[in-house]
Amino acid sequence: MIGGNESCTAGPIPMSYLTCLTYILGEWTGVEHIEDYLSYAVYLLWLLFPLAVVFLLPGVVIILFYTSILLLHIYKRKNELKEAYSNDFWDGAKQMLATLWDGHGRIWHGYELHGVKNIPEGPGLIVFYHGATPTDCIYFIARLLIERKRICHVVADHFVFRLPGFKILLDVHGVMHGPKEECVSALKKGCLLAIAPGGVREALFSDEMYTIIWGNRKGFAQVAIDAKVPIIPMFTQNVREGVRTLGGIKILRSLYERIRLPVVPLYGGFPVKLRTFIGEPIPYEPNVTAEELTAKTKAALQALIEKHQKIPGNIFRALMERFQTQKKDD
Repeated sequence: MIGGNESCTAGPIPMSYLTCLTYILGEWTGVEHIEDYLSYAVYLLWLLFPLAVVFLLPGVVIILFYTSILLLHIYKRKNELKEAYSNDFWDGAKQMLATLWDGHGRIWHGYELHGVKNIPEGPGLIVFYHGATPTDCIYFIARLLIERKRICHVVADHFVFRLPGFKILLDVHGVMHGPKEECVSALKKGCLLAIAPGGVREALFSDEMYTIIWGNRKGFAQVAIDAKVPIIPMFTQNVREGVRTLGGIKILRSLYERIRLPVVPLYGGFPVKLRTFIGEPIPYEPNVTAEELTAKTKAALQALIEKHQKIPGNIFRALMERFQTQKKDD
């Protein structure tokens, strides 16, 4: 028997460090055959590790958001004196962040953008299907800025404006919280504006069947009518396979409807193939009603989903599409 103060290597048969550690731990806790418990714990860790990973990977998006915020603060401190009287103060920062997000999209998802020719030169309202996270929309905005030098503003849910540290990021990119008057004003100034009518509800509670969840929302259609601009449908293939939610749990749906905060856990972060498709614009018609325009837009978006998405979505298939050598036609 080796005493507590003796070396594990003492005696005629030296112990390995792992055996020594197990022995000391057993002596300290008083648990017999502690190596069996440790083996079981290691087995559980090995078994549950993939599950832990799929819940932790979506956190990479949060890290990218706060990296973007940090870069904006650094950019502001570095340039606030030199560019104090410049109207294009944030242009360099926007290009920098666009490069960061576009690089992430290219590397992690092999991101592609199709149908850019359908975006008019002037103002327009882009209506898109909302995945579990808005990363596909961010990739689109970044690619559009890099390739076409066009800025696309976006309408976000109110809770986004309460996130700590996000103010500078939202201000620099002109993110709006959605009053109709503000959206109409931006469009009349010639801006390109993107909105997901389904919002957080569609993000959390749609699934691999890619069901459009708009409810009775038709405010976006009235905005397009008031601003006299076309609506451009947009859909990203495999957006539900990259990150999924536990929105099928009824108690989580009830909790969301009560507090209106995104309390549904996300999992995934898989490097699936993402392709964003821009559909043909729905032109402004002076005699169309908001209800009719909403129906037209929903039908156009549904047509994009049916054309470019295999339903139900499949994570393995979406991963395998990364290895396709031929790009899909617009």
